[in-house]
Amino acid sequence: MVQAKSWVLAKHFDGFPKDSNFELKVEKLPEPKDGEVLLEAVFLSVDPYMRSFSSVAMKEGDVMIGAQVAKVIQSKNPAFPVGSHVVGSCGWRTHTVCDGKDLIPIMPDWPQDVSLSLALGTIGMPGLTALYGIEEVLGLQAGETLLVNAAAGAVGAVVGQIAKIKGCKVVGSAGSDAKVAYLKELGFDEAFNYKTIGSLEETLKKASPEGYDCYFENVGGPFFSVALQQMRHFGRIAVCGSISMYNDTTPQTGPYPHPTMIFKQLKMEGFLQSRWEHKHPESLKRLIGWLKEGKLQCREHITKGFENMPAGFMGMLKGENIGKAIIAV
Repeated sequence: MVQAKSWVLAKHFDGFPKDSNFELKVEKLPEPKDGEVLLEAVFLSVDPYMRSFSSVAMKEGDVMIGAQVAKVIQSKNPAFPVGSHVVGSCGWRTHTVCDGKDLIPIMPDWPQDVSLSLALGTIGMPGLTALYGIEEVLGLQAGETLLVNAAAGAVGAVVGQIAKIKGCKVVGSAGSDAKVAYLKELGFDEAFNYKTIGSLEETLKKASPEGYDCYFENVGGPFFSVALQQMRHFGRIAVCGSISMYNDTTPQTGPYPHPTMIFKQLKMEGFLQSRWEHKHPESLKRLIGWLKEGKLQCREHITKGFENMPAGFMGMLKGENIGKAIIAV
């Protein structure tokens, strides 16, 4: 029998998460039955959506949700041989026994010189979110101008790079000078630190006086209200997240419906990458192809040790990471 560790939600969040909201538990797992596998976590993901999901869909005592890259260490399922790696939504656990129905095998031609942790980032859910937001929701075309906030995060950094691949002008917002420097390294045409500028409205106008054709929204709140005014007629907005609002104890009231959306005839759509699940295999190959060609750069913020998962999660919510936040077991 294997001794497994897991992090559970000890108490629902009241505002920003604290250490007391989490509890580490230890249990012994049974041997896998026919059709089951035993997984050992290698890398775990921490993402902004975990904060909002925990408030609406979790009970106290539930294991924290999340994806991980895991190694199959015991198997009674021929689809998952021992030694193979998978991506699974197993939560914050070191070990898991499951029937394999929701496991995604790492593609067999995964390059040996590419870390498997990228299956949780650029070559995984965040990368797919960026790709589908640009192609399926925004329909971004060469020569257009794109605005993206939280641009140094797991999704935003890929959004900007794909937009450049497509021949677009890209303006990015981030929360530190180091992150702005990173965006410049990635090829963003304009980037700014929203915490140090005097006026967001003037900064957006200066970065793109002609306005914005497309806007990839990761933040919500006041930023959205200001950015909306800078959209060009018939502009498109992809709503991926609203991290500025996740820790609010009192829900913010949005600017909807806003006259600007009517007069400029804007189109806005929220989305999840799972809508295009049927395209995942082809899309992941495209992402990894761009990576191998040097068109996509990846930076990860790695926290070592399963015991440090809450710290890694809270650090990500504070914006301490540049690129994808990962926990290495």
